[in-house]
Amino acid sequence: MTTALPDTSPAANPAPAPMTPAEDAARTAFPILAMLSVCHLLNDLIQSLLPAIYPLLKENFALDFGQIGLITLTFQLTASLLQPFVGIYTDKRPLPYSLAIGMGFTLAGLLLLSRAATFPMLLFAAALVGSGSSVFHPESSRIARMASGGRHGLAQSLFQVGGNVGSAIGPLLAAFIVMPRGQSSVAWFAIAALLAMALLTRIGGWYRARIPALRNVRHVVSASALPRRTIVTTMTILGALIFSKYFYLASLSSYYTFYLIEKFQLTAQDAQLHLFVFLGAVAVGTLAGGPIGDRIGRRYVIWGSILGVLPFTLLLPHANLFWTTMLTIVIGLVLASAFSAIIVYAQELVPGRTGVIAGLFFGFAFGMGGLGAALLGELADHIGIESVYGLCAYLPAIGLLAWFLPALEKPRRVSHPA
Repeated sequence: MTTALPDTSPAANPAPAPMTPAEDAARTAFPILAMLSVCHLLNDLIQSLLPAIYPLLKENFALDFGQIGLITLTFQLTASLLQPFVGIYTDKRPLPYSLAIGMGFTLAGLLLLSRAATFPMLLFAAALVGSGSSVFHPESSRIARMASGGRHGLAQSLFQVGGNVGSAIGPLLAAFIVMPRGQSSVAWFAIAALLAMALLTRIGGWYRARIPALRNVRHVVSASALPRRTIVTTMTILGALIFSKYFYLASLSSYYTFYLIEKFQLTAQDAQLHLFVFLGAVAVGTLAGGPIGDRIGRRYVIWGSILGVLPFTLLLPHANLFWTTMLTIVIGLVLASAFSAIIVYAQELVPGRTGVIAGLFFGFAFGMGGLGAALLGELADHIGIESVYGLCAYLPAIGLLAWFLPALEKPRRVSHPA
């Protein structure tokens, strides 16, 4: 008895049909999101080296807190002022490989930072690193939304958590590599920049292949249903919330190590480890914010994140070392969950302007962080770093403004079988 063999000819088993542009857009491209997250990690790891080695630079160059704040301001301004313009331009004329080029500026700034011998050279190095960031963030945020498959909050969180992890790892690597070996060892991190450039070139190829489909569907993007006055008011409220969040974060990211050294007499290396713990909590909070916003609504995440952190910031200036660590973990977890929700909320508020909104909000966030660092540094020189933390504790009260944000979407409900 013979058994018929299955027909394995191409005619009997045709290759699956290629996906249409609509099907491709509806699918979440997790490999692209993963590469974006890794690149964000590498980008922000490099950026976080600058504030992480502030104690070393302060000693080597005999800097005061005002000069430390000026370095941060230079970096943040170059990283913020250019971002909206990058977003405006690339909304009309996509530049798939601009991400890799921008990382080249970051690489140049990193190498200059390792060799800088004067304060002006430090400022120029900070400006180069910031310029690379000004290209990276709006374009990467746009690609994350393209790769989201409609899960916008999840995509933004996956993208942003890479940056937060990089920001957390940077101080840890600075503590064990740069602080013991000196400023010149910063050049070792050029490897991270080169790896990011390779990945971003590959992402640029994926982006380039989808530009024709992007142009074809652009005309069907609907305008916001809200009146212009409501949009302007809402954007102003979001700006105030960004101000609150990033002014407070500037007090921790730029001066937390000095606060711990002054108040608890920690060594610079031990203080860096505490900063790593705080920034790790920020990374976890960022990852949670987007998916929660997809599920329950982004307005509630924004409200709970900014205002919800207030009791903990008020307690922080009065805590001992153990509770300072615990409180900063909670602050990082809660406060970080807002930014993904704010970005996606603003993009839904103004449809079709993904790059402009990403550039505007990333830029404003960087600008507020830089301005906060500069002003708080000058203030610390006059009233002391501990008094600065006492004043900053009230900033999250601005979160009350989130009450006035209009509802843009209905929360997603997951149906369960009976």
